Amino acid sequence: MFSPNRLAPELPPSAATPEDAFPAYFISHSMPLAPAAWTLKVGGLVKRPMVLTLAQLQAMARTEMRVQHHCVEGWSAVASWHGVRLSEIAKLAGVDPRVQFVEFRSFDSGYWSSWDLGSAMHPQTLLAYGFNGRSLYAPHGAPLRLYSAVKLGYKNVKYLTEVNFLANRTGGYWEDQGYEWFAGV
Repeated sequence: MFSPNRLAPELPPSAATPEDAFPAYFISHSMPLAPAAWTLKVGGLVKRPMVLTLAQLQAMARTEMRVQHHCVEGWSAVASWHGVRLSEIAKLAGVDPRVQFVEFRSFDSGYWSSWDLGSAMHPQTLLAYGFNGRSLYAPHGAPLRLYSAVKLGYKNVKYLTEVNFLANRTGGYWEDQGYEWFAGV
């Protein structure tokens, strides 16, 4: 069962999947590219709604992890990710006690997903701006993506634009088409 204290194992550099073998996926007809004035909106039931730039996110405490990524299609791969813990953003925004869910929105043709608050606040849930030691690039969700080893790949929203803290559960791009809503690993 899911536990906020249970961590996915950190793997050694030798376990890393070659970058050209780590699949990149998006739903748009062409590679999504960030708008020139890209920002991340943080809202919903919070005391301090905010809009953050990439530079502001990069100035926050950085977390790094090398973990195994699991896809619903049956493949897995290992990469290093770095970014800021979503729990740090939640603290800054002042999440209301009624919040039980978090919704993530993307500029990739309206891609989105929602998570339970426990999974979202897991210490290995990142707003990732880095992949394998360098800045995240377009095929993997630049400039910012959600990443966590506790969820299947389709829950890890790329091309992130919004994080909304909510009292009620919403769906998601794939979830509304019949995929499992929780989708934990």
